[in-house]
Amino acid sequence: MELPGTSLSVFCLFILSAYLFFFINVLPLESASLLGNETDRIALLTFKDGISRDPLGALTSWNHTLHFCQWEGVTCGRRHQRVTVLDLSGNKLGGSISPAISNLTFLKEINLQENNLKGQIPQEIGRLFRLRYLNLSNNFFEGEIVANLTSCTHLQLIDLEYNKLTGKIPVELSTLSKLLRLNLGANDLTGTIPPSLGNLSSLINFYLVQNHLKGSIPDEIARMESLKSFQVSVNELSGTVPPSLYNHSSIVIIAVAENQLYGSIPPDIGLSLPNLIGLLLAANQFTGRFPMSISNASRLEKLELAQNYFHGPVSENLGSLKNLVKLSLWGNHLGTGKYDDLGFISSLTNCSHLNTLIVHNNNFGGIIPSSIVNLSTDMRWITLGPNQIFGSIPSQIGNFFNLQFLSIYGTFLTGIIPTSIGKLQSLQALDLSVNSLSGQIPSSIGNLTGLNYLFLQENHLQGIIPSTLGNCQSILILSIAQNNLHGTIPRQVINISSLSSGLNLSQNFLTGSLPLEVGSLKNLGLLDISWNKLSGKIPSTLANCRSLVELYIEGNSFQGTIHPFLNALTAIEVLDLSSNNFSGNIPKYLEGFQFLQYINLSFNTLEGEVPNQGIFSNASAISVIGNHNLCGGIPELKLPACPILSNEKRGKSFVSRVIIPIISSVLCLVCLLCVIAALCWTRKSRRKPSSTSSKEGQYLQVSYLNLFKATDGFSSANLIGVGSYGSVYKGILGRDENVIAVKVLNLQLRGASKSFMDECEALRNIRHRNLIKILTSCSSIDFEGDDFKALVFEFMPNGSLEKWLHPKVDGNHQLRSLNFSKRLNITIDIASALEYLHHHCDIPITHCDIKPSNILLDEDMNARLGDFGLARFLPRIIGNSEDRSSKIRLKGTIGYIAPDKLEEISRVPPHCSASTRATYTRNEI
Repeated sequence: MELPGTSLSVFCLFILSAYLFFFINVLPLESASLLGNETDRIALLTFKDGISRDPLGALTSWNHTLHFCQWEGVTCGRRHQRVTVLDLSGNKLGGSISPAISNLTFLKEINLQENNLKGQIPQEIGRLFRLRYLNLSNNFFEGEIVANLTSCTHLQLIDLEYNKLTGKIPVELSTLSKLLRLNLGANDLTGTIPPSLGNLSSLINFYLVQNHLKGSIPDEIARMESLKSFQVSVNELSGTVPPSLYNHSSIVIIAVAENQLYGSIPPDIGLSLPNLIGLLLAANQFTGRFPMSISNASRLEKLELAQNYFHGPVSENLGSLKNLVKLSLWGNHLGTGKYDDLGFISSLTNCSHLNTLIVHNNNFGGIIPSSIVNLSTDMRWITLGPNQIFGSIPSQIGNFFNLQFLSIYGTFLTGIIPTSIGKLQSLQALDLSVNSLSGQIPSSIGNLTGLNYLFLQENHLQGIIPSTLGNCQSILILSIAQNNLHGTIPRQVINISSLSSGLNLSQNFLTGSLPLEVGSLKNLGLLDISWNKLSGKIPSTLANCRSLVELYIEGNSFQGTIHPFLNALTAIEVLDLSSNNFSGNIPKYLEGFQFLQYINLSFNTLEGEVPNQGIFSNASAISVIGNHNLCGGIPELKLPACPILSNEKRGKSFVSRVIIPIISSVLCLVCLLCVIAALCWTRKSRRKPSSTSSKEGQYLQVSYLNLFKATDGFSSANLIGVGSYGSVYKGILGRDENVIAVKVLNLQLRGASKSFMDECEALRNIRHRNLIKILTSCSSIDFEGDDFKALVFEFMPNGSLEKWLHPKVDGNHQLRSLNFSKRLNITIDIASALEYLHHHCDIPITHCDIKPSNILLDEDMNARLGDFGLARFLPRIIGNSEDRSSKIRLKGTIGYIAPDKLEEISRVPPHCSASTRATYTRNEI
């Protein structure tokens, strides 16, 4: 049937319109989409070009065989196949971010956290107007924060934590009305907190922890209507916390610890902040009474008021805080010194999740409530002293089978140490020192096989040292000085090979000799057996204790000469042999002990000439009084001159001491040469003499070829680390198959060659048990004729601390972890290394790059500090002027560390009294 003319015209017109629409609209859109896809692909490849290191192969799939939407870390939208998400977090990528990232115009999320990216954050990121999520945390970005992020009006999260960003917080961020989370913590930001940030009405988390911010906390912060978490700890803020912040009922966390804030806490804080989970105000200058209303904040999990000036009693209604996990009140003036000050502990028995109770250094009085043994079985940490506490230790203290740290030192406790203490199977540190405890040391302490630190000094303990202490094979410090112990030193105790930080048995009534097993203490840093009734000769096995830094054996009845046991202790810094019966001459080799800072040889029966070089050239560093047959030495010692032999005696002496030995030596040498010649002649046909020899004490001589073979051609399979200036490979060197670590410098990087020279300069004259040992260096050319520089170190089987702090599943699907004791031991090791570098080198050295990846762990989990490429040599002060011969070169990278805390660890003055030394080890933890 034919269509009417009008209908036919309409139909044709419809068909024509459809074709026009297709050619005019659809095809250009498709072409635009295709063009956009190509733009994204090119932008991604340009981003890849900026990546210089990809140790995990995250970008391997970024090639031409796969569509870019299938590349690892790339997510595309379904409609237009444009990149919407770039997530390469946790891949340890090195390099920088290319500005071409701004060409990914559909990008909504960027997640590059936990990599090794550096350089500045490109300003071009501000062009990504669709961006909602920006996470660049845990990298090495530097420079200022991108100010033009304000163009990204849809941003909901900015996370730049743990970088090296500097400058001020941009006030422009206050225009991001949709921002929910702002995390700028752990950088080097300066200036003040901009008051305009109070305009961020949608903000939930405000996190500026660990920067260098100054000034006050703006009152405008309280205008953030949605704010739940306000955290600005570890800055230099001053003034008061805005009172209106305490009335912000939505607040969950207030963390302002480690600043210079003052003022008081509102007494009704528990009512005005009913949703409070964490109140962290430690290390400030807050005053006032303990806020009794805090017990109304029923959701509270952490209450940290330590190191302030709070006073008065503590609420006995804390038991209403059912979710309480941590209560830290130490370092205040809390308590009244009365009988019932610790009554609040009884209420805490209702807190079933409590694991930390820290109330030492206050004014609490009274006895320890017996109800303390009914606290949560999850208790991990309890410290009660110093305080005005008296009475005895509850007999059922052994109920805390998960307890790791127990400290009640510096109180007025009496009675005995309960035998139930042996039930604390998880205990790692026990400190009951500086009390008036009596009775015997319970043999049940030997059940604490995981114990690392035991402090029982300055009590009235009696009896013998239980041999069961030898079961504590993980112990690092043992101090039972200043008691009334008698008997001999048990061989089982002196044979605890794990002892490294200190063994202090001084000021007791111990008898007998020093057991031969003392030679098992190969890692021991301090041995103090002074002021006992020990006798006999010092065993020659003491020479095995080559890590000894301090040795105190004064005030005993030891006898014999000095040299048999001392010659090998070349790391010694403090040596006190006074008030014994040592005889003979002062060994001249002591002059060559370069680390020796103080030596006391007084009140023995030593004789002969006093050396005058090395330590003996400093009168304030030595003491030799009470040895009536000594002579010579430096004039300041005021000793008589050594007698001069007469001519006749000198002639006889010359013949007997010089001529006869020379003739005898010549005859012996001739005989020896004859014997050697005969042996060589008879054995020549059976073997060839070695063409190379090594001398003990010299560095290995290695070539590029040696290192190439040792590392299997610097194979990626042997790559164990990547640093700022090069890569580190595991290798097996020579016929002895010594395992080594080879640091190969990337000389294409600016500063790499200088870093090599600096590290050589820093390492060539330093020696310490907690510093990485350099075996040799190599400066040569490779097979392609390019310069080659490398450093060869001893291999550390347990890798870097970084890998333990941030564990990942290894090939055996096992997670690495560090318990409290290991972390504490590592801290002490690094503190010892820093104390040596800062105070005991000829030229003081500042490492300038302390971070977990530069702390290496040997097979026994002892920490070694490495990577001295950024080391700085400090000038010595001579009189009122600097020693210009000191070399000041590198400034190093900037990072956060608390040197005042590290300085306090394991530091003891060389001239301190015996009573002070008896207690110093307790302060290490």
